[in-house]
Amino acid sequence: MEISPIKTEKDYEAALEEIEKLMDAAPGSPEGDRLEILSILAEDYEEKIFPIEAPDPVAAILHEIESQDISKKDLEKYIGSRARVSEVLDRKRPLSLIMIRKLNAGPGISADILIRDYPPGDNS
Repeated sequence: MEISPIKTEKDYEAALEEIEKLMDAAPGSPEGDRLEILSILAEDYEEKIFPIEAPDPVAAILHEIESQDISKKDLEKYIGSRARVSEVLDRKRPLSLIMIRKLNAGPGISADILIRDYPPGDNS
């Protein structure tokens, strides 16, 4: 297979087959270099064809609650009172800059995600 940009699903499938064959190639070898180049091309194609939208801020907070075993009570030190936490999670109150900074510094939620606009209302 000649290395060229991946433009179609057929090109992508052929690249994946080649990548699979080269998975055990030694780094720095011609086969390893080929594997690296094909992997970069496949990743670029995937990002264009199958983009993954970043979550909205509330979804990111809810994900962190679940993945880091954080309770809603724990969020009070980042967001404010229990009522304020509920308002934010119910999308009735937007995040303030101070909340964003605390959520970024504390649980480590990306500020890039936290500053995104998100629809008000019910989060269901």
